[in-house]
Amino acid sequence: MQEKVSDKIEGTVEEVSDAITKSSIWESFINFLNIKIYTFTDAAGESTGILKVKYVLILIAVLFLTTYVLRWVRVLLTQHMPEADKAKFVTVFSFGRWIIYMIVFLVSISSLGIDITAVFAASAALLIGIGLALQTLFQDIISGVFILVDQSVHVGDIIEIEGKVGRVEEIKLRTTRAVTIDNKVLIIPNHLYLANSLYNWTQNGSSTRESVDIGVAYGSDVELVKKLLLEAAKSSKLVFKNPPPGVTFMDFGESSLDFRIAFTIEDSFNARIPKSEVRFAIYKLFNEHNISIPFPQRDVHVIQNGEENIKLKMNSKQ
Repeated sequence: MQEKVSDKIEGTVEEVSDAITKSSIWESFINFLNIKIYTFTDAAGESTGILKVKYVLILIAVLFLTTYVLRWVRVLLTQHMPEADKAKFVTVFSFGRWIIYMIVFLVSISSLGIDITAVFAASAALLIGIGLALQTLFQDIISGVFILVDQSVHVGDIIEIEGKVGRVEEIKLRTTRAVTIDNKVLIIPNHLYLANSLYNWTQNGSSTRESVDIGVAYGSDVELVKKLLLEAAKSSKLVFKNPPPGVTFMDFGESSLDFRIAFTIEDSFNARIPKSEVRFAIYKLFNEHNISIPFPQRDVHVIQNGEENIKLKMNSKQ
């Protein structure tokens, strides 16, 4: 009894299979899959491969499968990562994903019988042109990967590069977005990090050591100057009391005795505000104690016929 049922099922399957094979719809579908899109030839004109519709559909299916697998791998690797590390990993992974896509694509078309060498030879000039045009883009992407891996710059850091200062708001694979103290957006191509020296103001912490330089006239009481500079720094509420401000006698200048008052503040991004307050206080205290701030002086001698005729003392401001 079971054998009869099995024979009937096999017969029915064969009939359906024959009907589908003989049907015009199936034949049309097979003919559609075998349509030739492009024929690859070598230098001698001989065929090295044929690109058909079915190959394109297989390639699309393989890429979709690769996308699903990569998404699953990314979720698996990042499920236990902190949010900060997860964002960095996703950025680097997105770059590596395109490399995997390229490898899968080349392996797939090679498995379908298409000569990859012929494809590269046919598009050599195009690839060279694209490579030259995208040279800077690749430099930016590679630099972005280095930044994310070695963590030389983080979001929130205050950086200085090529004389421009900004607070990092976002690090992308190609560019870094920063905001200047004037609330202007600064877009920095990542390859500049490799070609220039980068100053990270806050990598060691948010507090930084700032300074104000000042010159006083020769003959001034240097101990009094030191006392007044310390008093001026301590008068600002934005200056830390600990570590305390310090005064350095920098040099004997051409027109003045040069001092530097150094102090610690919390927000170096807005350092101009406490530095301005300290300068206001210095100017006020120096006026109260008759400490003069000289401007540069020059003696100009006019010589005529080997004799000194005029001797002028000119005061000039820098």
